[in-house]
Amino acid sequence: MVKSSLGVEGSAAARAELLEHLFVTGVPTLWCPSLTHYTRDGAIDGRRVAAHLRHIAPQVKGFLIPGSTSDGWDLSEQEFWKLLETALEQAKILKLHLLIGVLKPDPRDALMLAEKVIDYVKDKSNQSDLLAAFVQARVCGIAICAPRGKGVSQTEMERGLTSVLETGAPVALYQLPQMTQNEIGPQLVATLAERFPNFVLFKDSSGGDRVVLSGKNLGGVFTMRGAEGNYAQWFKAAGGAYDGFLLSTANCFASELSGMIAGADEGKTAQVQLFSEKVTAVINEVFQLVQSVSKGNVFTNANKAIDHFFAYGPRATELPGPRLHAGICLPNAIIRQTGEVLEKYGLKPDEGYLGDERPR
Repeated sequence: MVKSSLGVEGSAAARAELLEHLFVTGVPTLWCPSLTHYTRDGAIDGRRVAAHLRHIAPQVKGFLIPGSTSDGWDLSEQEFWKLLETALEQAKILKLHLLIGVLKPDPRDALMLAEKVIDYVKDKSNQSDLLAAFVQARVCGIAICAPRGKGVSQTEMERGLTSVLETGAPVALYQLPQMTQNEIGPQLVATLAERFPNFVLFKDSSGGDRVVLSGKNLGGVFTMRGAEGNYAQWFKAAGGAYDGFLLSTANCFASELSGMIAGADEGKTAQVQLFSEKVTAVINEVFQLVQSVSKGNVFTNANKAIDHFFAYGPRATELPGPRLHAGICLPNAIIRQTGEVLEKYGLKPDEGYLGDERPR
């Protein structure tokens, strides 16, 4: 494996400088792979996406769009660019940090899309300098996964991930074995951190947490846990191993999760545990409810069922369930049962953030 001429300490120092440039007030500790909403005829509903972002932006300042929960693996090219256009508009308006998901199973496709994204951001920002364009557009990086396949070696992973890192854009590595069928090993993550100061963020949704628990020196890469449940034990401020979280549940429980993080920062152990247990219990029950849905992934479907109540309040059970990318709507029975779970834990909203608006 090729070593950086900067060395471990040099890369760490350069990374710290880059992070300060990208995040003037510090890297957010709570991130969200926001939901992608669709109209009844299946088009990206930009107005609905924007309303959802406005709803959670007070507590969440970092977004991965599109992530897996955003249907990032399933979007057509036209849908990808439509969603990105909306996300860039809202990032500026709401002063958010946007991590652009380039989720492709083949590294050549990932590189091709990453290069298109870089050119697109430069064009939108009217800036020829990559970093200046990203900062102006409030884009903090490009998120990539390992090449897909059970038989992909660490050397092949390195080659594929390196191709995007060599563009010079800030990059987040996204550990997602549920989709890639493999894991980026701790040694490879540490090696890439040494070689590339522009490797700035690491998200791990594996649930195994092998990279952060390995003790490898990642040179100041900001680490975020993406696996759901038992949040309190994983946050550094509460004695855990991660700098922050990038959670699908932040689509619905941004207030509770940000309260948990604030409680950990202030040493309020009881508050941290309460928020953690409540969100864990709700999401576990709703995850079970959506297991019967044959389309979409469980994270997207569960969060769409819950968000339906936050969007429409008491009217949620009277309206059609949210549309999935696959073209079906969540069944009314699942919506009704989701409402019962939220009420059971005292999390059913009294009003919706869409007011009297109906699904389009």
